[in-house]
Amino acid sequence: MKTPVAPVTDRFFAIINPAAGGGRCGKLAPGVIDRAQRDGVGIQVIRTSRPGEATEMAREAYQDGYRKFLAIGGDGTAFEIINGLFPEALTRGRPTLACLPLGTGNSFLRDFTTRGVEHTIEALREGRRRSCDVIRLRHSNGNLYFMNLLSLGFPAEVGALTNRRFKLWGEFGYILGVLAELVRLRHSAFAHRLDGAIDWDRRECLFLAFSNSKFTGGKMMIAPRADACDGKIEYVRWSPIGRLRLLWLFPRLFSGTHIDHGLASRAATTRVELDLKGPVNVMIDGEILKLQCRSLEILPGALDVVV
Repeated sequence: MKTPVAPVTDRFFAIINPAAGGGRCGKLAPGVIDRAQRDGVGIQVIRTSRPGEATEMAREAYQDGYRKFLAIGGDGTAFEIINGLFPEALTRGRPTLACLPLGTGNSFLRDFTTRGVEHTIEALREGRRRSCDVIRLRHSNGNLYFMNLLSLGFPAEVGALTNRRFKLWGEFGYILGVLAELVRLRHSAFAHRLDGAIDWDRRECLFLAFSNSKFTGGKMMIAPRADACDGKIEYVRWSPIGRLRLLWLFPRLFSGTHIDHGLASRAATTRVELDLKGPVNVMIDGEILKLQCRSLEILPGALDVVV
């Protein structure tokens, strides 16, 4: 007699990115899934084999009736899954997303815990969840959705360089990218205006960040006042700065105290317009893309997360 299989509405559709964390995810995922299943969590497992495939898998699973998803990998894996769920999830039923952090950065979950996998397995077993916001990015070729952050300028350039040269080094690779990018430090203007503003801000800056949660790049706290559940986009801007001064202040990005420096400014908003003349490097939930951004808007409580 076969063991009855739970209907799709009761199971998590788990998408494993075996390449996450430099291949670490592929090795650790079976044991972690087995632990969750022994705790009574119903899971349907599938593995990706190429970038972007998690988006396709999540979209098809959602159309097949799944509403609970498990991202096994890093921030990029969750980002792909979210873009498979939205925008359809805005009209056909709010999905639930859990993250088993076996990737490199795993930034989003740090807003809620430092216990990583242990915390997620416990939350899955107990059925804990809370509604979180999602941010919609409109760009020249369509829309993208994210729940961590989007940044322009220095962090995006560091991310692009890190992906090309230091990705296999994990979090330390990002530090190497920072040091390398310091050598050719550039400041750029990204014309933008926050909700309610009349004038465009066309000043040069070191970076702009539009955040839903506090952390990026693992333990770097770019937006210490961000709250993923408050219905706001946390905006952080840092004015131009010299190499030596940036190097001196860089550790403050890990404590979040950079926000108190005179070069930093912040605000909470629900919408941002951008007037970029062409595509630029964009870091969005750990992924580096070349996009011509048009606007950002908050989608309050659009996603349930298991925390």
